[in-house]
Amino acid sequence: MNKFVKTALMAGAAWSALSTFAMAQDVAGPGDEATSVDEIVVTARRRDEALKDVPIAVSAISAERLEQTGASDITALQQQTPNATVQIARGSNSTLISFIRGVGQQDPLWGFEPGVGLYIDDVYVARPQGAVLDIFDVSRIEVLRGPQGTLYGRNTIGGAIKYVTKRLGNEPSFFGRGTIGSYDQRDFLMSASVPLSDTFAIGGAVAVYNRDGFGQNLTTGQEHYDKDVKAFRASAEWTPSDSFFLRLAYDRVEDDSSPRHGHREVNSTTGGYTPPADVYDTQAGLTGEQSVVTEGVALTAEYVLSDTLTFKSISAYRSGDTATVIDFDQTPLPSLDVPAIYSDDQFTQELQLLFTGERWSGVAGLFYLDGTSSGVFDTIAGNLGVVIAAAGSVETESFSAFADFSFDFSDRLHASIGGRYTRDDKTGEVFRAFYLGATRSPLTGGTPRAILQTRTNYTASDTFEQFTPRASVSYDFSDDITGYASVGQGFKSGGWDMRGDAFLVPQTVNGYQPETVTTYEIGLKGSIFDRRLSFASAVFYSDFKDQQITTQQVATPPATGIASVVDNAGASTIYGFELEGTAFLTDSLTSTFSLGYLKNEFDEFITLVTGTPVDISSTRTPQNSPEWSAFWSFTHTSTVAGGDLRITPSVSYRSDFHLFDAPDPVLDQDGYALVDLAIIWRAPSGAYEFGIVGRNLTDEEYKVGGYNFAGATFNNSISAFYGPPRTVSASVTLRF
Repeated sequence: MNKFVKTALMAGAAWSALSTFAMAQDVAGPGDEATSVDEIVVTARRRDEALKDVPIAVSAISAERLEQTGASDITALQQQTPNATVQIARGSNSTLISFIRGVGQQDPLWGFEPGVGLYIDDVYVARPQGAVLDIFDVSRIEVLRGPQGTLYGRNTIGGAIKYVTKRLGNEPSFFGRGTIGSYDQRDFLMSASVPLSDTFAIGGAVAVYNRDGFGQNLTTGQEHYDKDVKAFRASAEWTPSDSFFLRLAYDRVEDDSSPRHGHREVNSTTGGYTPPADVYDTQAGLTGEQSVVTEGVALTAEYVLSDTLTFKSISAYRSGDTATVIDFDQTPLPSLDVPAIYSDDQFTQELQLLFTGERWSGVAGLFYLDGTSSGVFDTIAGNLGVVIAAAGSVETESFSAFADFSFDFSDRLHASIGGRYTRDDKTGEVFRAFYLGATRSPLTGGTPRAILQTRTNYTASDTFEQFTPRASVSYDFSDDITGYASVGQGFKSGGWDMRGDAFLVPQTVNGYQPETVTTYEIGLKGSIFDRRLSFASAVFYSDFKDQQITTQQVATPPATGIASVVDNAGASTIYGFELEGTAFLTDSLTSTFSLGYLKNEFDEFITLVTGTPVDISSTRTPQNSPEWSAFWSFTHTSTVAGGDLRITPSVSYRSDFHLFDAPDPVLDQDGYALVDLAIIWRAPSGAYEFGIVGRNLTDEEYKVGGYNFAGATFNNSISAFYGPPRTVSASVTLRF
């Protein structure tokens, strides 16, 4: 079936273009909606621009399109964006794992930083905990592919995801939605805004998401893969004149879903445990608190100084607290149990000066971050009779200065150049110790007892500096078609391994250095056939150097424990292409499609666990890098009972990929397709609508994460986490 779906996707994209060409002479052009790339406005370069004019590979997904395809949270971007992985992290309900063009971050442990930057209204979210944002009160989501080091700075070597919320406006508004569905889904969302004067408005949104588990903990009887999330946003906007805008916004997310332990994939070596028949079930015995709370406040000010200059300030504070338990061995035995506590906070300040002239435009600015990430976790190793406790923190003070300018040499020829200087001052504290007894350590609230052996205990400081340039040239072949070529660089900051074992791997105290990506890209975007076909395409080549790679090594007896090693051990060559677009086939039928090809190969993979450098790149394959990814949907609009009925079937495809750098037939994921269907009817007045959404209608089973601790020491703990099964939901929406 998957081969058929893959072929159909590719053929369908071509058919959309060909059929559009055939009908272009007979069908009127699109209506007034922003439907072609020269009508869609994005802020990928920190200023409002038509998507067609931006020399960056950008997917701009509007709130309307998200609603039409039944998207519920930010992970829906994975289906609709070529060469992107956007998933819930293993053992988590709301931690985000993101890869773009094969570059990202698999390990969400504190101290490790993402390779794809997440921004909420231009506020950088430094930690992935609580970052699986449910889609509400959103205007659009922009996915910027490729390194964005010039305008977005550190930790955007894979790209950036921008979550843009709606402005309040000067008219009262109300939005309410109730949803019921499979697994006793019960969601409620309400947002409203009220202008208190001609210049001042307030607004807020509340969302409650509840769902029973897709499976069950067969040991404790607890729900497994359930959802219990509450989210709140409030904002106030003041516009005393056409030249000044001020916005104060606050958001908070509370996730009290049950612990997610995963599914054992192989038989245990102790206890006689076999994989449960249902992939959403677990036999985990570890119990404890599961709670994630994130919140933030932001103050944004814009002041138009003149016809050519605008000043913008973004001040923000964010914090998060996580308590979680993950049973790695998926049995009632304490073979490999991990309770953990994370905490983080950050203050950021960004100042921008935007320039607009007759033939030139640009932005220059300063950015400052002061943040702390800390945590503690236990590795309860029952077969060893010990608990390995790890604790630590990373304090980061980051400063950067950036600028990006564009110049029009003629009406058709344009060029831009920019650069960013970043300086990170970091201090890390790492502690690791063995305690006798396979129960929680005193660090996570266990029985007080003396340390059996201190394995790691150090404090280190370092400074990481980087200049990341970008340059591009673009040419308007016509009023509707633009081509561009660009080169850009990004980097991810260095640091220390928070679970490093200095007793087994002494070099862990030295930490690791930044990794860098340099990408060369050419693209073509615009509209053809009298704007019946809107498209964007790109071909890219990336040089990925000094990759920060985490490997886990079980110590060889008589030594005990797990050695975590993070080194700049890898180098990769990555290349591919992307195509996405929308075809207006008739006045009532629209097709949206995307296709991505990705070739990601290690040039070097050095392991140091044995003490002697060894290149094992021939045995390693980059993770989360499916060679093919595709999406195809149709939206048919008709008039029913005086209202608009929209029917949107869609299918997405990902070819086979690896969850870890070391291929594993148990955990490797074969190619799969997801089929969805959304049916929405809106009343003639637009005041209310009814919707039915079916997701994963073929009930595909597919892995999104896993753990691999094979062998008797940890009870052959190989486990996987799965994407959602088939679900159907119905909703009622009121708006005015």
